[in-house]
Amino acid sequence: MATILLTHPESARRLYYGARATAGLEALGTLRRNPHDRPFTEAELIAAADGADIVVSDRQTPGPAAVFEALPGLVAFVRCAVDIRNVDVPAAGRQGILVTRAGPGFGPAVAEWIVGAMIGLARHTAHYVQAYGSGSVPVPRMGRELRGSTVGIVGFGTIARRLCRLLEPFETRILVHDPYLVVDAPGILRTDLATLAAEADFLVPLAVATAETENLVGPDLLGRLKPGALLVNASRGNLMDEAAVAAALDSGRLGGLAMDVGRAADQMPSPALAGRPGVLATPHVGGLTPEAIAYQADETVRQVAEIVRGRVPPGAVNAAAADRLARLGNGGPG
Repeated sequence: MATILLTHPESARRLYYGARATAGLEALGTLRRNPHDRPFTEAELIAAADGADIVVSDRQTPGPAAVFEALPGLVAFVRCAVDIRNVDVPAAGRQGILVTRAGPGFGPAVAEWIVGAMIGLARHTAHYVQAYGSGSVPVPRMGRELRGSTVGIVGFGTIARRLCRLLEPFETRILVHDPYLVVDAPGILRTDLATLAAEADFLVPLAVATAETENLVGPDLLGRLKPGALLVNASRGNLMDEAAVAAALDSGRLGGLAMDVGRAADQMPSPALAGRPGVLATPHVGGLTPEAIAYQADETVRQVAEIVRGRVPPGAVNAAAADRLARLGNGGPG
């Protein structure tokens, strides 16, 4: 039987893994759990994974080179998330360790969050909630409809495609900029970034977080927006230059901000920006629904089931380097 380490702290297991997926891992081998209600330190991870064949990792637990170098028995590092930026994949490959990640099962949930945030911004929901919450009676403000508004979406991946379908009944005009993916959905206009920014009533960055997209929403892009445009970020905090966004809010160039992500720990919104009057902020919960969480957790169970048989599962990112995989299945403890 394989030995499997699940790194999720206790509270994260309740929210992000669940009893069904945990039972699925238990059926595949001897399961170790994180005994702390916090992420492992690097030293604790090495100690907990000593002798384990597979690590199933939450998104907050890094996979640095030092961990892979210290674990000669480790066969696979399975990430229960799409984001593997804090996993040193080349270092894992040098040790023959397979790295996998889960698919974007949170797409529908995040797309729904974006639509809700757009409506919340357009109708000044955060302003009213903050006023009533502080014991004041808010002054009514004129809202705007989604109908007839132009939505500028940067990136055309899973969430963006779902969002476009959800927006159809609202009769919005949708512009998309993505230099790498085909934009083939009916009723959507593909355009350059400058045009998108100039025409958008709602700017929705959904690009992948890379060195190229770092601070994508910065002074240049913000300066191209029409006064009063609304920004909705549910992708990655790295896409926003937060100082520039704050300045655009102060100047009125931005009429509002909704954010589910930021540059605080675990991609949470930064409190200084999230706490500003009129900002609609939530703590990285766009994909926190039972359906979305079960999708990713169950996928890692399916990946582990393949790995213990010595097979490369869907979601593998360095299969060619995974020399240790042969230890399992017919060739090892699985």
